[in-house]
Amino acid sequence: MSNFLAVDLGAESGRAILGSLADGRLEIAELHRFANTPVRIPAGLYWDTFRLFHEIQEGLRLAGRDRRVALDGVGIDTWGVDFGLIGADGGLVDNPRHYRDARNNAMLETTFERVPREEIFRHTGLQFMQFNSLFQLHAIQRSNPRALAAAEKMLWMPDLFNFWLTGVARAELTIASTSQMYNPVERRWATELLSSLDIPTSILPRIVQPGAFLGPLLPHVAEFAGLGETPVYATGCHDTASAVAAVPATGQDWCYISSGTWSLMGVELDEPVVTGRCLELTFTNEIGAEGKVRLLKNIAGLWLLQECRRAWALEGTEYSYATLAGMANAARPFAAQINPDAFLEPGRLPEKIAGYCRSTHQQPPADAAETARVILESLALRYRQVLEMLESMLGRRLGVIHIVGGGAKNSVLNQLVADATQRTVVAGPTEATAIGNVVIQAMGAGGLRGLAEARDVIRRSFPLTVVEPRSAAGWDAAYERFVSLPR
Repeated sequence: MSNFLAVDLGAESGRAILGSLADGRLEIAELHRFANTPVRIPAGLYWDTFRLFHEIQEGLRLAGRDRRVALDGVGIDTWGVDFGLIGADGGLVDNPRHYRDARNNAMLETTFERVPREEIFRHTGLQFMQFNSLFQLHAIQRSNPRALAAAEKMLWMPDLFNFWLTGVARAELTIASTSQMYNPVERRWATELLSSLDIPTSILPRIVQPGAFLGPLLPHVAEFAGLGETPVYATGCHDTASAVAAVPATGQDWCYISSGTWSLMGVELDEPVVTGRCLELTFTNEIGAEGKVRLLKNIAGLWLLQECRRAWALEGTEYSYATLAGMANAARPFAAQINPDAFLEPGRLPEKIAGYCRSTHQQPPADAAETARVILESLALRYRQVLEMLESMLGRRLGVIHIVGGGAKNSVLNQLVADATQRTVVAGPTEATAIGNVVIQAMGAGGLRGLAEARDVIRRSFPLTVVEPRSAAGWDAAYERFVSLPR
């Protein structure tokens, strides 16, 4: 039996998951779960980076000292784009900011004044979002240039934690490809683009492949955790890359939705699609396991429901996610639609949704049940729109939608997606990111021969739910209204 520890850090919480691989089957067990709570200070919104590293070490300690497990590997995955700047002494010169920090506002426009939008896309093939690493660096140039001048290395969140675990500073490929600083066609840093923006290319680490061995745990980390010389692997360090590796698909006519705080919807290809049509539709080309390209679109996902739930809790009413899903299922259908991507910054989301409905001449939701229904239906309609975009670029029909990640547990949303798209939905595994993290480590360690074998193991090991579409009644009219909403 081989044992791998997957540390999966999401925007809301983190987990340390033990994955045990034996006889062609994989079992997972959660060892540690912890909150990931950003910190707002007058300067802006930051990740509590040192607390997160403490929790990572606690997960290692639970594996080593409590469970007495000899680990064959450790791998860390996180969300994309955010990074820390490392000085000559190995310490942080700029603590990682949260991608929702207001400092990023207007960075798209100021960057395009230096380099045209089309030129940036030609170099990177990435969709334009104000929090992409390139624009965050441009914000640092404008607001804190001394930090950039003092930086020796730029390390994305999982790379930073790997550095603190091993002392090895590398950029893992899948996380690097989220930065808008990587050229997916030539498979290298887009150094010409960075130079044109006066960003020093010397801060860029050497890129390593998913599954690459980084080094053993540093002695003080291993001693604290009660572990021996434990290898650390650069897994699919971008959480979506790990999640897509765990999609239990066969054939070619499928797409995926990695459903959680964000919804990442796309297909897996052999080569990037860096075309005018891709730019027009704002799709992105990120890299996955085995060099596959993840042609996808970022969609504001269940964060909308998370933020509403937080707002209602502040008002004194606590709802579980299961309760909200049940309330939404019983609520009046097609009462209103919203553009999920119109809501980026946190705070007062139920109020903002009501205001959006009024501004688009729709009746605002009357209560929490109707608000939840509007969110879930609007997500399903957005998935239908993105599905049509994908099919138009690929020139073929996609017959199956695989939904993986925590959102796959939302049976109400799964059924709404099947109904809105009139496609078969396959839901699961729900712990796709951690599972993908484990199998990519196992591929690096030689325990699995590749992605095809890994997906065979996943299909044998985890339950999947097949959801068939019901009647399409009402969905076409709702979709016509949805696509007319302001983008």
